[in-house]
Amino acid sequence: MADLLLALAVISTGLYAGFMLIFQTGVMPALARLSDEGFVPAMRRINEQVPRPVFLVVFLAVVVFPAAALAVPGAGAPDTRIWLVAAGLGCAALNHLVTIAGNIPLNNALASSESSPDSEVRAAFEAKWNRYHRIRTGLILAAFVLLVGAALT
Repeated sequence: MADLLLALAVISTGLYAGFMLIFQTGVMPALARLSDEGFVPAMRRINEQVPRPVFLVVFLAVVVFPAAALAVPGAGAPDTRIWLVAAGLGCAALNHLVTIAGNIPLNNALASSESSPDSEVRAAFEAKWNRYHRIRTGLILAAFVLLVGAALT
């Protein structure tokens, strides 16, 4: 059971890390090339579409499966594996903290700024959102590497 939980932790974290990395390296650079009048509504639509059931399941899985893998350690699991899973869980939890405390409030402000000029909205949003996104992308990539390391021990 412990190996299955660790495998699910690796898979879910890998999926989420891939999503975050593609957003960092593809989506945001593409949006950056848009005018203010293109960027703001596009980002609003993305923010409406992303938090759907499949995304939310993966979002939760990246903390649930590593936590479960820690709660159900395998018989004779080396201490290194336990520490790597714990560190991976810590990075995933920090990723979620950055998302909840940083990106989501910016997304909410963007959604409620319909009556403001797009240039002002973008100026208040884009750089801060990207900064938080770089941090959370790094954290979830670190979580993935740590969990893969745990699975290989």
